Amino acid sequence: MSIYISLMRLTTKGLNNLDGSAKRRELSERRVASLGGCSKAFFATLGIYDFVQVFDMPSNEAMMEYLLKARQDGYVDPIVLPAFDVESYGNIVKTIHSKEEL
Repeated sequence: MSIYISLMRLTTKGLNNLDGSAKRRELSERRVASLGGCSKAFFATLGIYDFVQVFDMPSNEAMMEYLLKARQDGYVDPIVLPAFDVESYGNIVKTIHSKEEL
């Protein structure tokens, strides 16, 4: 499984339909689960992004499918960032350091 962080801004359509937010979140959860993933966290935020969501998805392809469906709905404009946990990042740094010694 891979971690992805989504930074989302409400579109005009999303702002005009705030009353349906709870139902859209439920739909999002079902879509993520149907692709073999899960939403690990969801936050409403202050600043240039309205929401931050953390996903655990089985593949880039699954994340892309979810993202395209969400964009078709038109309520949010997301930016998705692949993320690395501390252990994975540490292993990458060790690999780079080992290659520098060669």
